[in-house]
Amino acid sequence: MAGRVPAIFAPAAEAPKPRTRPAMTAGRINAADALTISALTVTYGTIPALDRLDLTIKPNELFVLLGASGSGKTTLLSAIAGFVRPTSGQILLDGTDLSGLPPHRRPVNTMFQSYALFPHMSVAANIGFGLRQQGISRTETAQRVQAMLTLVRLEGFGRRRPTELSGGQQQRVALARSLAPSPRVLLLDEPLSALDQSLRRDTRTELVRLRRSLGISFVLVTHDQDEALEMADRIGVMRDGRMAQVGTPAELYESPADRFVAGFLGAANILPCMIDGTSVALPNLGITIRTARPGPTGPGLLALRAERLRIGGNPLPNRVDGTVTDSTYAGDALSVSVRLADGTVLRIKRALSDGLTAAAIEPGTTVRVSWQPEACMLLPP
Repeated sequence: MAGRVPAIFAPAAEAPKPRTRPAMTAGRINAADALTISALTVTYGTIPALDRLDLTIKPNELFVLLGASGSGKTTLLSAIAGFVRPTSGQILLDGTDLSGLPPHRRPVNTMFQSYALFPHMSVAANIGFGLRQQGISRTETAQRVQAMLTLVRLEGFGRRRPTELSGGQQQRVALARSLAPSPRVLLLDEPLSALDQSLRRDTRTELVRLRRSLGISFVLVTHDQDEALEMADRIGVMRDGRMAQVGTPAELYESPADRFVAGFLGAANILPCMIDGTSVALPNLGITIRTARPGPTGPGLLALRAERLRIGGNPLPNRVDGTVTDSTYAGDALSVSVRLADGTVLRIKRALSDGLTAAAIEPGTTVRVSWQPEACMLLPP
């Protein structure tokens, strides 16, 4: 789907009027818009789905909303689109408040999880549906539809019906339909959930490339942590209607703000500790380890990613002994559980590379687990 952007694209008007469109220009759709959400609150009865949420999405950014069910991700997306009316707060696009505008007057489009294609319409008719609803002429609609077919690499598919397409092709049609009106922000609600694993992986890459070539902001909702880490420029982890943490994938993975973020974004082992600079005591185990970065003095939590722990071989500076309780072959790695003296279970991901064998480690085996000081993440208690 990536490639040169057809010259048919132009910035969308903030409030489309019948039979009119902005003049068509070459290049990116828009490169100046920032989406700012200020103190946004949405309540259902007495229950807040969004609780005074603040967020700024940068121009041309692929921003991923990540969180558990009920955290407020879809409500936030629906509020931006205009499908949900906020109780209070503002939604600003390049300084213009969208809060009072109905969905069809917002320069925002949504690609739904179900794709919502019309089965009785051709691919071309599906892509051009929104343009016809806005009163765009037949000539311009046909031009834009052809441009979108080229963009998503479905030339020659315009006369087919959605039922004659694969799941991946239907996903491309839905994306083309969302982009055809030249939105300034594209909202994507679990757009890849219906695809198989291989196609989903390929489509992630295509979406990232397409967003970069078009130069508009994408806001994507997903439950898939790998998807978020691979695709996002920045991630917002939501909890109880608020942002628990916002940052780049590396920032959130390497420096989580708290236990919730550390445990939600990737598998993390959490142990209680006492921090004194770079010296960290694990009182339940009776040992002291070293960290690369000092933490605040006092009680805290030590977080260790499963893939940063080593079993066997030359031990690393920090080490602890334990007993294997479970070992599972996972293709590229062994997933091993090790019970420590205090009953804590460490989960370890042992990559099967550099000559390591795929043989599982028998339960009951005593092993030494070790890790580098740089692998230590110190969190508030």
